[in-house]
Amino acid sequence: MQYVVRPKSDEFHDYRGYAGQVAGGVLKPGDEVVVLPSGMTSRISKIDLFDKEITEAFPPMSVTVHLEDDVDVSRGDMIARVKNAPEPRQDIDAMVCWMTTTPLKPRQKLAIKHTTRTGRALVKDIQYRLDVNTRHRDQETKELGVNEIGRVQLRTTVPLLSDPYAKNRATGSFILIDEATGVTVGAGMILG
Repeated sequence: MQYVVRPKSDEFHDYRGYAGQVAGGVLKPGDEVVVLPSGMTSRISKIDLFDKEITEAFPPMSVTVHLEDDVDVSRGDMIARVKNAPEPRQDIDAMVCWMTTTPLKPRQKLAIKHTTRTGRALVKDIQYRLDVNTRHRDQETKELGVNEIGRVQLRTTVPLLSDPYAKNRATGSFILIDEATGVTVGAGMILG
């Protein structure tokens, strides 16, 4: 969810919607949904696309969702169907492509951006570096250099509402950012 829509006008005094891009699945009025990370549930009362009401929303549509109940939803929260909600997790197993000349090493701290949320991440371990030409897994290495890909374990300060990349590219990917410079230094795909 990217924005809470609350017009301050007499014409729309009761209007309250949650705007964002549909990342996966199909949403329809009447669907039971859960707001993550709070876990509050409600049902979709209607879905707006610009100035008209629609009967279903699917990726990559940007829509405004209205809920039957007055639940607390903030920027960065996720609205998902109850039976298809991603699992919040802080321990992330991912393939990371490193994009800077300063190598990625265990115990390194970075900012992580996943969907609309930003947090911090600690590199717990680098399991192996992948040779993209031979597909050989170099398990002796303990760092990734520029343009290298490897399997990395991260621990995040905030739970990520994620799916494996193979299931959903939008909720299964993230970027790593150098906190000192604000530069994107890596991109990752969540494995499981």
